[in-house]
Amino acid sequence: MSATLIDGKAVSRKIKTQIAKRVEQLAAKGIVPGLAVVLIGDDPASHTYVTSKKKSCEALGMRSDLLHFPAEFSEEELLSEISRLNRDPEIHGILVQLPLPEHIDEFKVIVAIDPEKDVDGFHPVSVGNMMIGREAFLPCTPHGIIKLLEEYGIDPAGKHAVVIGRSNIVGKPAGQLLLQKDATVTYCHSRTIGLTDYTKQADILISAVGRAKFLGKEAIKKGAVVIDVGMNRDENGKLCGDVDLADVLETASFVTPVPGGVGPMTIAMLMENTLLSAERGLAETK
Repeated sequence: MSATLIDGKAVSRKIKTQIAKRVEQLAAKGIVPGLAVVLIGDDPASHTYVTSKKKSCEALGMRSDLLHFPAEFSEEELLSEISRLNRDPEIHGILVQLPLPEHIDEFKVIVAIDPEKDVDGFHPVSVGNMMIGREAFLPCTPHGIIKLLEEYGIDPAGKHAVVIGRSNIVGKPAGQLLLQKDATVTYCHSRTIGLTDYTKQADILISAVGRAKFLGKEAIKKGAVVIDVGMNRDENGKLCGDVDLADVLETASFVTPVPGGVGPMTIAMLMENTLLSAERGLAETK
């Protein structure tokens, strides 16, 4: 029996429809959720990402400010710009597109963003609150993964979840959110010895490695749920994930395709975080 493909496009459309209704309700009260996206330099992939985010905002009736600065823009200038955005009452979310040029300290930039506008969920305050289960903006890609599991009726409780990758953006928070859903979580990474010994135990397998078709059916347990976060190019230049989709279809029970799986959920969660920030701001003024 072939695996069910998890349709991230369909789920993200459903979430965006719900967001649009809430944006309308806020607009009736004179509040338009506003997202500021800061881009430094001319990296083509980054430019594509920020353009997509801007279009998503506008389609949902939200304000989107794209601040594009040259690659030589200084760290001091960027921190000053973030400080200005922190004070702007019409901006509810601030996102600085990564990666940044080498002369800019990424951590300094992340901590400069007001945690109440940290819609990426990268600030240490946001991460700390997530770790202890308190209200926080959750990192968009891991949160999107959890939403996909919920939408397809996949309950992590009691399951063994294996996460390949330990980045602060995807791997670490994905494992933490699964732990909060009562999964037993194992982290694997580039120094893991005997990787397939772990992956073949996984009821839920999340791969955020960044290597085209890195995982095939021999690495996957029969009936596993496979979440592919990879975004790579194959030998023909075609977009693909970490998982060899065609190879695992007869082994996995559910699998996310690339493109069209996790990717659309990342932007949907960014939109939701920006909306939440605006809603919280309204609640605080009452």
